[in-house]
Amino acid sequence: MPGLYFEEFHVGQEFHHAFSRTVTEMDNTMFSLLTMNPQPLHLDAHFSENTEFGQRLFNSLYTLGIMIGMSVYDTTLGTTIGNLGMTEVKFPKPVFHGDTLKAHTKVVGLRPSKSRPGQGIVEFEHTCTNQRGEVVAICRRSGLMRGKKEG
Repeated sequence: MPGLYFEEFHVGQEFHHAFSRTVTEMDNTMFSLLTMNPQPLHLDAHFSENTEFGQRLFNSLYTLGIMIGMSVYDTTLGTTIGNLGMTEVKFPKPVFHGDTLKAHTKVVGLRPSKSRPGQGIVEFEHTCTNQRGEVVAICRRSGLMRGKKEG
């Protein structure tokens, strides 16, 4: 697996993820409906035309999922035990149908687990940009990571 073990991370380490993703109307509609979110900002073109955005907004929780998902191959694929939490989740610019998203990850914290010998907690800061280089999402995520020599 290409994921990194706890010992292979260091504070300040950065990943510019190669994957990009153009988001579509179908993505937005299906995700919103699957998550039981009837918000007309996501689903109703006529309603959205009369907002300050003039069009439907892409569901921000899907943006969050895409951003973190794009980071997995380079960072945690096969080596994570689980997500412990996310903080400081922000969406400074809207995402619209047809936008192409890219992700960047920086390691901002590390500590060995106190309760799970040989494992550790990595704090990631994920940033997502659109095709214009505008930041559309940011979050900090803590993951419990496997160690090379788990207790």
